[in-house]
Amino acid sequence: MMQGPLALIAEVTHRCPLHCVYCSNPLELRRQQDELTTEMWARVFQQVTAMGALQLHLTGGEPLVRKDIVQLVAAGRAAGLYVNLITSGVGMTEQRLDELAHAGVEHIQISLQDSRAEEADWIAGTRAHTSKLSLAAMIRARKIALTLNIVVHRANLDRIEEMIALAEEIGTDRLEIAHVQYYGWALANREQLLPTRLQVERSLAAVESVRKRLKGRMQIDCVTPDYYARFPKACMGGWGRKVMLIDPAGQALPCHAAGVIPELSFENVNDHPLRWVWEESEAFQMFRGEAWMPEPCRSCDRRALDFGGCRCQALLLAGDAAKTDPVCELSPDHAAVLSPIEHAQETFPAPGAGPTTGEDFPQLVPLSPIAPGWQYRTNPSRN
Repeated sequence: MMQGPLALIAEVTHRCPLHCVYCSNPLELRRQQDELTTEMWARVFQQVTAMGALQLHLTGGEPLVRKDIVQLVAAGRAAGLYVNLITSGVGMTEQRLDELAHAGVEHIQISLQDSRAEEADWIAGTRAHTSKLSLAAMIRARKIALTLNIVVHRANLDRIEEMIALAEEIGTDRLEIAHVQYYGWALANREQLLPTRLQVERSLAAVESVRKRLKGRMQIDCVTPDYYARFPKACMGGWGRKVMLIDPAGQALPCHAAGVIPELSFENVNDHPLRWVWEESEAFQMFRGEAWMPEPCRSCDRRALDFGGCRCQALLLAGDAAKTDPVCELSPDHAAVLSPIEHAQETFPAPGAGPTTGEDFPQLVPLSPIAPGWQYRTNPSRN
């Protein structure tokens, strides 16, 4: 029997009070009236546990906008899953946090846009930084594990040490430094978000130095961003190998961005059992194993390590999801990555001149919900 997913990413809603310019949600967002019910999510949790899953990641959008979020956490725990809540913190209160803790939430991940409120709120399109810090303090006062996820890009990467210092001050258990991934909204804003090579090299050196100092006190996870790596990463641990994602309306996907691949049809949990979707649906089988691989992947010694890289990135950069990820230096389409990197060096406001802020991008208006030059994610409930 095929091994089931180890984790379920449950996108319980696409609604969100933030308008992040690098949002990983698709450009076409699900409406509130299409969202799965509490009862249906509970059935999904039971099914994925029966398949061998161990972890449940409740995310969105912003999962706190769901009035039944406490019930969803309880349903995940009742299914025997380790429950991780991924949130912006907007809308959290002491009472609600206590209810979530009582329901069984074991871990909370908060995303931070920057170490400074003005810059953080500018990139998120709304004032949220203070709420995030307040939630972090509330979590530390309780027996709930905390991860801070700091999303980095050209406008804040020079402040990496300052952001790590903030995480140290908060006292987080784990810090995840996540470079923007160029899909969806981030791809639309790539010209403003892609850092320079110098920024990346300096930041990686800074992280390694701090990681040694904080060893045993705080776990710091940081990897070379895709565009600056020699070889691609095994996206989501490989297509349909370790993770299943279910969107707000019940569509099951191998990753956040898989819906961009036009030739694939993704099944819905309202129509099929989860095990059938995982084991037999065409979409989940499409890029499993090695049979689909073109050269140079097919004969590459790394094919069992990175599985050809990201299928969505291959589509978006090379025009074909079945091609080698252009991030790979061996890919015949590698120029699709080199070109935006070269452009980033040419257009950076002040290469190597120090920290960057919204002021370094005069065409942008800090704290504006719709800043010129950017494409902002909008709330689907308004559409």
